[in-house]
Amino acid sequence: MALIPTIFGGRRSNVFDPFSLDIWDPFEGFPFSNSLANLPSSARDTSAFANTRIDWKETPQAHIFKADLPGINKEEVKVEVEEGRVLQISGERSKEQEEKNDKWHRVERSSGKFMRRFRLPENAKVEEVKASMENGVLTVTVPKMEEKKPEIKSIDISG
Repeated sequence: MALIPTIFGGRRSNVFDPFSLDIWDPFEGFPFSNSLANLPSSARDTSAFANTRIDWKETPQAHIFKADLPGINKEEVKVEVEEGRVLQISGERSKEQEEKNDKWHRVERSSGKFMRRFRLPENAKVEEVKASMENGVLTVTVPKMEEKKPEIKSIDISG
């Protein structure tokens, strides 16, 4: 078990690697260890949930979300807006097929399902959301409603 666990797969190499994060864990087997290595593989796979990197910026015209999804086709990604203005980005990255004669030395690329949810602000036009994917980057654009500028009425001063 590692002090910094391998989150994306339980396999470790027997080959010496000076840059390896596989460090002896003095708390190995301790009843309340918070290490992910104690979790079942299905729970480790869902750790990809938190590792999907998404930027959210606001411009005067829109809210723009950018997600790094290398190696995923647009058909494997879902972009949805739920009731209550919740933007949900989800998908699944398949595991690479293992051949019987293959010898893996390290598995660090994540696989499994991922999902991120964002509550959109009141000014979001949820019916006009657009998404595009290019070079492994998903871009979701949520247009904003125009702010109503208060009508200013000039009053003449008599005197």
